[in-house]
Amino acid sequence: MSKRDYYEVLGVPRNANEKEIKQAYRKLAIKYHPDRNPGNEAAEDKFKEAAEAYEVLSNREKKSRYDQFGHQGMSGNRGFGGGMNMEDIFDQFGDIFSGFGGGFGGGFGGSSRSRTIKGSNLRIRIKLNLKEIAEGVSKKIKIKRLKPAKDTTYSTCNVCNGTGGVTKIANTILGQMQTTSTCSHCQGTGKMLQNRGSGSDSQGMINVEELTEINIPAGVSSGMQLKIREKGNQPPYSGISGDLLVLIEEEDNEDLIREGLNLHHDLYISIPDAVLGCNVEIPTINGKAKINIPSGVQSGKILRLKSKGIPDIESSHKGDLLVHINIWTPENITKEQQDFFEKNKKSQEFKPKPNGQKSFFEKVKEMFNQ
Repeated sequence: MSKRDYYEVLGVPRNANEKEIKQAYRKLAIKYHPDRNPGNEAAEDKFKEAAEAYEVLSNREKKSRYDQFGHQGMSGNRGFGGGMNMEDIFDQFGDIFSGFGGGFGGGFGGSSRSRTIKGSNLRIRIKLNLKEIAEGVSKKIKIKRLKPAKDTTYSTCNVCNGTGGVTKIANTILGQMQTTSTCSHCQGTGKMLQNRGSGSDSQGMINVEELTEINIPAGVSSGMQLKIREKGNQPPYSGISGDLLVLIEEEDNEDLIREGLNLHHDLYISIPDAVLGCNVEIPTINGKAKINIPSGVQSGKILRLKSKGIPDIESSHKGDLLVHINIWTPENITKEQQDFFEKNKKSQEFKPKPNGQKSFFEKVKEMFNQ
């Protein structure tokens, strides 16, 4: 099922400003909040959908890319096919619910529970060649991530008794008022360091090298960022691990140039081959392919090999391989060859006849419109 337009999700026009986008999201987030709709899966889906739209439209860079490329431009930021989970939403947009009652806190069930700690993210770069991009690839890499040392132990905070919050009651002229604030003793975690493991830092953490397998889907592009959940640093005390963010870089290919889903190849042929026609081999992602060059081919002609390009990451569609014909003119020729061309210089067959031929700019325009 295709995703709805993010502007449609939030109910705002495409020229909406930051304030209007935030207000629209806040209204939907309150309406579909899990605490107001317990057990309602449809409301939870709406809640996640609104958060995903807000994450993109509230970020200038992502919004610009979405305005230009739509959902395809966001593929690399959504990880391996997964949307935002509840922890992501409350972690990033918890301030949206500030000022509202009804138990809206940083997670389900309000502010009386201890704050869930998430570890920091790790970022790496991976270079891929065109074959790996076109087919998808699995890579095993070594990463260093923070983990609690084996002999590190934690205890329950004796100030907040593990709730992460401290409740105070004050007498006012309007009666008693109750306020709950984050426990300053444990910073809202509900835990304290009891025993610091050997070789660990002040929070009992050490760097551990791990071998991680990364499955990269076909169709990624340079600049895309893929997210592998919970493969980043672990937090101290308890909580969930951060994410591993994988930035994709494309290696240059000496024979093929990528443009979106299409590939381009410059093919140079001799004057005799252009006149007589020929069979040639051209490079593709998966090796060589034979193509027929018709006699009388003109320089600048583009031959299209269907579905020999890059697959779309969000569909089964594949781009094409476009072969650009270039007729090679020799710089030095023999006396015999010179005599041949002098003899045929005024021949009707050698006179340019562009009538009916498309110009270079028309060909380029046609290529981009297909």
